[in-house]
Amino acid sequence: MDKSAIRNAATVILQRSTPDGPAILVGQRGAKAAFMPNKFVFPGGAVDPADGNIPLGSALPAPCDSRLREDGSVDPNALATAAIRELWEETGLILGTPAAWPDAPEDWHAFAAHGMRPHAAHLRFFFRAITPPGRPRRFDARFFLIDADHISGDLDDFSAASDELSHLHWVPLADVLTLDLPFITEVVLAEVARHPDPSQAPQTVPFFKNTDEESLFLRLNGAPLED
Repeated sequence: MDKSAIRNAATVILQRSTPDGPAILVGQRGAKAAFMPNKFVFPGGAVDPADGNIPLGSALPAPCDSRLREDGSVDPNALATAAIRELWEETGLILGTPAAWPDAPEDWHAFAAHGMRPHAAHLRFFFRAITPPGRPRRFDARFFLIDADHISGDLDDFSAASDELSHLHWVPLADVLTLDLPFITEVVLAEVARHPDPSQAPQTVPFFKNTDEESLFLRLNGAPLED
């Protein structure tokens, strides 16, 4: 694999309502991780080639689908599948719709064993950012906001999670900036704070487009990024 190549990726911002206000799910990357070691991040990762072949139990909402296609060539359904898969692998939480899946691929057997198929209808495409040049890994990351009410099962049960993220926990949105976060995560959280309803797609999607030639701040399907 060419480590300098920009890989398509999907990231999940899972937002939960609590009596004290909204909370966000984060975990900590390992100290030896090549990309963002020790940082607290949202669940997410690179799109796998097989993600485009997974049958979704529901489609992405139309505004999100069209914005994902803007200035990009990757299949929106592959991005949605990657988001659901990474959420499942890294946290053990399921975004699915009840349905039998007898021919699920091996990597999805544990997911399908819960009587679920991946469910994209409640994903909200919220943010996009390309890692700047010079980093050990570069990703074209699409951030999806999800209302935790749509997650199946216990929101505090991470027993099925992989070991990729440690210290998985819900942090009040008002307190999350006290953690050791990547810069782009701080920017995304500022957008989340300005967008109180996770069930609604934003009017426009911010796009930090960092290429080898220039860095641009754009909004997909809308006006230039506001100050």
